[in-house]
Amino acid sequence: MPHPHRAGEVFRAFLLLGLTAFGGPIAHLGYYRDTFVERRRWLDEHAYADLVALCQFLPGPASSQVGFALGLMRAGPLGGLAAWTAFTLPSALLLMGFALGAANLEGPLGQGLIHGLKVVAVVIVAHAVWGMARHLCPDRARATIAVTSALLVLAVGGSGGQVLAIALGGLAGLTWCRGNGQAPPSLPDFGLSRRTGFICLIAFGCLLLGLPLLVLAGAGAGVTLVDAFYRAGALVFGGGHVVLPLLEAEVVRTGWVSADDFLAGYGAAQAIPGPLFTFSAYLGMVMTTEAGGLGAAWLALVAIFAPGMLLLVGVIPFWQTLRERPGARALMRGTNAAVVGLLAATLYRPVWTGAILGPAEFGLALAGFALLAVWRVPAWAVVVVCALGGMVLALPSGG
Repeated sequence: MPHPHRAGEVFRAFLLLGLTAFGGPIAHLGYYRDTFVERRRWLDEHAYADLVALCQFLPGPASSQVGFALGLMRAGPLGGLAAWTAFTLPSALLLMGFALGAANLEGPLGQGLIHGLKVVAVVIVAHAVWGMARHLCPDRARATIAVTSALLVLAVGGSGGQVLAIALGGLAGLTWCRGNGQAPPSLPDFGLSRRTGFICLIAFGCLLLGLPLLVLAGAGAGVTLVDAFYRAGALVFGGGHVVLPLLEAEVVRTGWVSADDFLAGYGAAQAIPGPLFTFSAYLGMVMTTEAGGLGAAWLALVAIFAPGMLLLVGVIPFWQTLRERPGARALMRGTNAAVVGLLAATLYRPVWTGAILGPAEFGLALAGFALLAVWRVPAWAVVVVCALGGMVLALPSGG
């Protein structure tokens, strides 16, 4: 059973990640694995991969959903809330500050810092692929699924390719992975009843359908804002960058936010740790409508995350029972292998291609990987080393 008194422990662990987890959603999954599977041992490799696969299937920000589930598993509802708050708050506050003109990274050192943080993502994702492949692809069948999944994601691209790869990996698992190894250990009890799951699923649907009706009925600017951001969070698979076209349609085309402000905020979001969905807080701050400002920032932030979390809590009680069936276990073996392939494909593009531009960046990434995998240096320290390394490389003497 989850223990509510552990909520403080959850908050501290995720606050450190919220301050240091650069690199986007796939890199976040690598940070989680290093922290909660390798170091803290809150769950094993199979259970973690199951969570990742489930959250990749659901709409919403996958890495934030995994984090919420980890907090929920450890300390119940308070733990889920603590995990989400601690992981989300640093980047949300930074982007609100940027909206007020309090932050701006310019010049060679600033750009070098950003590039060093991109190298961190290479290190973290490579370590995750290496570790997960050893546990989740121990035989030819699952290794084949992983390689095929990676090739499919690279060929198709986008969140559609990711969802397709995981779905086909599950089908391949049903065919090739029945009776292949022992069943993974049962997941820890999340403390969620089916009744709770039903209530959350109903709430998700009522908000998705009801908010637009309230807007049509002439509800105020606050309801209109919540509706826009709730729909953006509810209708996107893959999270992160995939939500940007939806947000652009909601706030730029409607005239709430200028195109220049939108792009400036998106650029700033690339330079900070934490989930990209916190871009919503920046948009709320810079809105030119009467609803814009600090209140709008908090409304937008909660509204964009709410649908993904409601779906996650709604599905978990049924998923726990489903995965105990032999067919479901075979399916999960296939989807777990596909997740490894998804991570491997993302390691190449965009993580590697966006960060490793020459021998110097490769050397920095190699040093970071050795620190993390061999010397067992904490991930946050590797972030500091690579960020400083990026700044050194940006200097004339380092280039």
